Amino acid sequence: MYYEGIIIAISTFLIIGLFHPIVIKAEYYTGTRLWWLFLLIGIICLAIALFVEDILFSSLLGVTGASSLWSIGELFEQRKRVLKGWFPKNPKRAKDYDKQ
Repeated sequence: MYYEGIIIAISTFLIIGLFHPIVIKAEYYTGTRLWWLFLLIGIICLAIALFVEDILFSSLLGVTGASSLWSIGELFEQRKRVLKGWFPKNPKRAKDYDKQ
């Protein structure tokens, strides 16, 4: 039996699930200033995935890279959710929310 497909599926679910709180915390503490870090991580993971021969690790790097790139948009969407009151504002960055 081949378990790679199931491992990739479960890992993909966990990786995407991990990025959700990372985006929320990143927006809370730093706002949208770290978008470039998500871009850098995404590009690096995708580039490394091109050179990894093992399908399992290459797939996981690809999923991590794509999730990191997707998180850029989610970071800006999270700011909108905070402005709507769906998530708490960081009181230390209250002036950042005044700029729209």
